[in-house]
Amino acid sequence: MSAANDHVDASVDSTAKDAAPSSGKPVSGRRSRLAMLFATPVGIAAITADLLVILLAVFGPIIWGTRAETNDFDNLDSGPISGHPFGTDKLGRDILARVLVAARLSIGLALSATLIGIVVGVLIGTMANLAGRRLSRVFSTFIGIAVAFPGLLLALFFAVIFGAGPTGAVLALGAAMAPGFARLTQTLSASVVGRDFVSAAKVLGVSRLRVLTRHVVPNIAEPLIVNATLAAGSCLLAFAGLSFLGLGVQLPSYDWGRMLAEGLNAIYTNPMAALGPALAIVLSGLAFNLTGELGAQLAGRRTTRGRRRQRGAADGSDDQRAPGAGGLPAAADTPSSDAVLVVRNLRVSVRTDGGTIEPVRGVDLTVRAGEAVGIVGESGSGKSLTALSIAGLTHEPLEVTADELWFDELDLRSAIGRRGRAQLGTSLSLVFQDPMSSLNPTMRVGDQLAEVATEHQHLSWKNARERAVSRLRDVRIAAPGRRARQLPHEWSGGMRQRAMIGMGLMGEPKLLIADEPTTALDVTVQQQVLELLESTKQQSGAALLLISHDLSVVSSVCDRVVVMYAGRIVEELPTADLEHARHPYTKALLRAVPSMDTPREEPLATIAGRPPDPASLPVGCPFAPRCPRADDRCRVEPALLPVAGRRALGLAACHHPHLDPVSESGVSIVDISKVGAPGIGETR
Repeated sequence: MSAANDHVDASVDSTAKDAAPSSGKPVSGRRSRLAMLFATPVGIAAITADLLVILLAVFGPIIWGTRAETNDFDNLDSGPISGHPFGTDKLGRDILARVLVAARLSIGLALSATLIGIVVGVLIGTMANLAGRRLSRVFSTFIGIAVAFPGLLLALFFAVIFGAGPTGAVLALGAAMAPGFARLTQTLSASVVGRDFVSAAKVLGVSRLRVLTRHVVPNIAEPLIVNATLAAGSCLLAFAGLSFLGLGVQLPSYDWGRMLAEGLNAIYTNPMAALGPALAIVLSGLAFNLTGELGAQLAGRRTTRGRRRQRGAADGSDDQRAPGAGGLPAAADTPSSDAVLVVRNLRVSVRTDGGTIEPVRGVDLTVRAGEAVGIVGESGSGKSLTALSIAGLTHEPLEVTADELWFDELDLRSAIGRRGRAQLGTSLSLVFQDPMSSLNPTMRVGDQLAEVATEHQHLSWKNARERAVSRLRDVRIAAPGRRARQLPHEWSGGMRQRAMIGMGLMGEPKLLIADEPTTALDVTVQQQVLELLESTKQQSGAALLLISHDLSVVSSVCDRVVVMYAGRIVEELPTADLEHARHPYTKALLRAVPSMDTPREEPLATIAGRPPDPASLPVGCPFAPRCPRADDRCRVEPALLPVAGRRALGLAACHHPHLDPVSESGVSIVDISKVGAPGIGETR
């Protein structure tokens, strides 16, 4: 099947990587997984060993139970003889039959202890990252202390506390295994909880339990499965050790550990009495290890025969929109009705040993319905942190304060409650810089879009999936029904970015925040994403807050430009007046962007110096050390004041604003439509 069959729309990415390779007839996902089980020697060996262990544990007592309890008084404590391949014990009972019967109790108790250790360990480990700052410290301290003790020592300690017997041994081993799994889970989940898709789930108001089970645990499942099966084998051996010491299974019950202790007493007269349960422990442990390797392959979607394409299905659609959460009653001091977002004196600070640092200092911003506002600036200027603070995605030790912080008549400075979270989840959409980290790699794309509708709009899973397919079609994804069943790694970068925009359209968005959505995309895909953002804004009526370091990108989409430097807004002006910017920093940014008219023989324009360190800002204007106009007056930081532009009134924080373009290189910027890389022009 050729790539052209998958990309019928010329506006959709037409690169070969968008079309998954096909080999033979298409097969369903379930049949592909079943085929994968028998694709390698490890898979065949694991399945064979698992079947033997399961059959033995289930049917062993039924088949050999009577034989294991039958006394042969003519052959007491004998070696291997006819009818008794492994000999008999002191009461003349067949040792081989007892080994087979003991499989149910030995394996069952070991798996029960492993399950307790995994559940307790995963909960403690994830809470160390998902809980609040103080509670996380408590969990981390507990984990650090617990893992300092050897596991066997902990098992013996808890065995004394819980008492001798199978129940006490299960609880003891489970409690002894929990710290190891807690430390493993804490380490693995630390790299997941900071990802964009977890942050997006928190914005949607998803509960911590769902974040844990749906977003965190699936992404750490592979190493957890491997370690769980290895731990099951170790637990089987440890349980046998407790029974060997008399702390585990008690008479008249018996497991492999108790049989090993009994066989050791006759090791010189009948070695097979001890060899039988020992072989059972070793072979069962090997089966657990093989199962772990196979489970890791399934969790990681690894296969030696390559990925096969799934069978396409009829595209679903959903033209019927469910009602949104509805707006909350406006308070007496709410902003004007046409303002979707109002920010006054936003500050983000972090306390350090050297004092308090403010990477964002006194930002004022208003975005009205249907308006597109761009925030530009160098890396470290505070533009992305401003957007994250508005969306509530900052974490300790960052502290966010504001005189006003309103979105859609919600005061984001206070607790907004469940109803407010539902409104926020459907009205505020975010498109992050890296779409691969914004999408959960273990969930199908359609499922991730559907989660918005099931969480806040209470749609059934079927209707939510149909809506997800419809939204993928709206953002110009070809064959959306089939694409919705694929994982994010099967999509190209441009398609993943479209999926993020489609996720924002699952509700009824009033504000779309796009944090550098065209970064790392080629020029053609950049233009497609920008055109899609523009069309999405026009169709949905949502406001757009576009964050970028590229003025050409902002000028092609936005109505108004906000320029940030050193955590502050230094200029705000309409896009139409951008070519006549008043602030020297804005002019320097414009000069640094090459245009189609830039002479190739001349060096590219740069901004001398580096942005200031937020921990040691210079006295007065932060741009003064890099500004050619700076003088003694700039030792006092300028306020953001209105300045008259060529076409409209703007704001600039400069003691020496100048209307005419200034260029040290002699190149005057007079046509902003020519600024930028080839292929990106005006799309409005």
